[in-house]
Amino acid sequence: MDIILLLIIILLPLLAQLNVTATFKKYSKVANSRGLTGEQVARRILDANGLYSTRIEHISGNLTDHYDPTENVVRLSDSVYDKTSVAALGVAAHECGHVCQHAESYTPIVIRSKIVPAVNICSRFWYFVFLIGVLVFQAFPALVYIGIIMFAAVVVFQLVTLPTELNASSRALQTLENDSILESSEIPAARKVLTAAAMTYIVGLVTSILQLLRLLRMVNRR
Repeated sequence: MDIILLLIIILLPLLAQLNVTATFKKYSKVANSRGLTGEQVARRILDANGLYSTRIEHISGNLTDHYDPTENVVRLSDSVYDKTSVAALGVAAHECGHVCQHAESYTPIVIRSKIVPAVNICSRFWYFVFLIGVLVFQAFPALVYIGIIMFAAVVVFQLVTLPTELNASSRALQTLENDSILESSEIPAARKVLTAAAMTYIVGLVTSILQLLRLLRMVNRR
């Protein structure tokens, strides 16, 4: 049973990442009919929502796109910033969805922002705490449980992150269609790209829950 769980935990994220990479690559070859770039679309969406102060920057890498609320900047990668593909526009619109969430104080993203500092510590050190706890279990059994609680905090963070990502993608698709940024025939391609990206978060949450169950099984057998 443990071996099966471990294989699932290892393989699922890998398959999800391969899927999003392949899907983005496929639709990065499909140019939007209006010839708009990712940067142009991002600026258009932000301005339409009154978010004039939010900057847009070019960042190196592939699919390294993100919104940084601390600096109020949307960073678009090499494969999105000045590209005209349907895939690029979908990603750009998705990141702008996060800006809108912050502007509206969307509940899940507010919670996510507040717990980020604590979760960063937990995600960095939970394994070391758990491992030390296993090694000195007879003397300090509490360390094992502290490690598991720290990892559980990471799972909660992923649980809160999921609706923010799904909502940002939903906003993106609505904006691309309602504001006539993409033709109706191009929307399904953008949806496939954003769905593939969303699956990485869903798979990440599922595998983390399985990992948490695996840790609990290990402790219960001691």
